[in-house]
Amino acid sequence: MTLQFVFFVLCGALIGGFINGLAGTATALFALGFFLAVLDPIKAVAVIALISVLSGVQGLWVVRKELFKRPRRLLTFLIPGLLGLPIGLAILDVIDASVLRLGVAFLLIVYGGYFAFRSTLPAFERKTPVIDGTVGFAGGVLGGAASLSGALPTLWLSLRPWSKTETRATLQPYNFVLLSSTVVMVFFKGAYDSQTLSALAIAVPVSFFASWFGIFVFGRLSSGGFRRLLIVMTLLVGVGVLVTEVL
Repeated sequence: MTLQFVFFVLCGALIGGFINGLAGTATALFALGFFLAVLDPIKAVAVIALISVLSGVQGLWVVRKELFKRPRRLLTFLIPGLLGLPIGLAILDVIDASVLRLGVAFLLIVYGGYFAFRSTLPAFERKTPVIDGTVGFAGGVLGGAASLSGALPTLWLSLRPWSKTETRATLQPYNFVLLSSTVVMVFFKGAYDSQTLSALAIAVPVSFFASWFGIFVFGRLSSGGFRRLLIVMTLLVGVGVLVTEVL
């Protein structure tokens, strides 16, 4: 284990844990680059998926009351998302994942760039279970095909004038369950070898601390501030995906 290995794993764990605690979504897209510097892609995904799941337990605890208030809303996103995940994996053989990621990046940049710096935020109030289910399903497909499961749900929920705990009570468990599925899939691909376990030994405790700090910051955001944070994050994620695909 070299100092370079420890440094990049620490950076990835700090940023990944903080983003998980702050927003409950987009963890991998902010932190994956650090892990890729010292691990091959499947091991990097294995590490970040597991630390996202483990540190995400703290985020679930924060919104536990909200979860039980509206379980049907969550299931409207989650069940289609789980159905979409294996479909996304299956279509990798017929669709270029890079082209798909570039298309999603363009959508996120246009949306995030348009709304991030506006004085008023979009407000879509009426119930739309069919659209919610479609977004959940599309998120699952994108998760399987391009590791972008949280992109469309984040974009869609940032349109909703919900409280920050309402929004998080949908996003956090949605990503938690889909990432848990990812952990299982990469486990059976043999991703958790000695090198991966060494990275996890460093990353897990660090990500727990960083997640706690992210939750601390989340607690001090207003609901409007949290919605604006999600919109800015869609822009940053879109730019990040674009840069990684082009370079």
